[in-house]
Amino acid sequence: MPVFRLTEQILFPRPELAEESGLLAVGGDLSTKRLVAAYTLGIFPWFAKGDPILWWFTSPRLVLFPDEMHVPIRLARYLRNAGFTFTRDKDFAQVIRMCADSRSDTWISKEMQRAYTELHEQGYAHSVECWKDSALVGGLYGVALDRVFFGESMFSTTSNSSKGALVHLVAHLKEKGFQLIDCQMTTRHLQHFGAREISGQQFSNLLKQYIQTPLSDRNWQNDNNTD
Repeated sequence: MPVFRLTEQILFPRPELAEESGLLAVGGDLSTKRLVAAYTLGIFPWFAKGDPILWWFTSPRLVLFPDEMHVPIRLARYLRNAGFTFTRDKDFAQVIRMCADSRSDTWISKEMQRAYTELHEQGYAHSVECWKDSALVGGLYGVALDRVFFGESMFSTTSNSSKGALVHLVAHLKEKGFQLIDCQMTTRHLQHFGAREISGQQFSNLLKQYIQTPLSDRNWQNDNNTD
């Protein structure tokens, strides 16, 4: 099946036309409008530095339903006593930069960082920060559309700090009425928290159900807290 080449128009091929690997299209740009259009369909960009922009729709898809989140007892006990403080959208730029720096094979290029920082400034992308003694020691970021959160990356410089950020994120999403977290690629790490695989078609159906509009009035900065 051929890979589709995007034009200046903000249009994507149907997700079910993706190759077995998940590769769907090539080209286009990383403008906020195009990224929002992509995520609404469950499509995400992922490409190495120097390569053209590649767009993916993977199937099966790893997802986490907030009500199915499982926190191991030992981890919950650790987090209660670790002295961590969590915030939301306090330092998105530093979180995405540290996510990039934490991986030797990172796809989070300067171009990607600029694009997602713009998404953040427009209210679509959000971060969770984990602090210890005023130092940023872990965090994650992703894209929120209506009642779906699309997880992108996380980092940790001390034990369990990124796991703590995930636990904080899911609690926040449950409070705000989110129904689905897209984890993209399957990892045992996320499966231990209750994430599970569903088919690409099931995933698309859920997006249609939970994204009635790509706009969101949830400004995480306005309800920021530390706990």
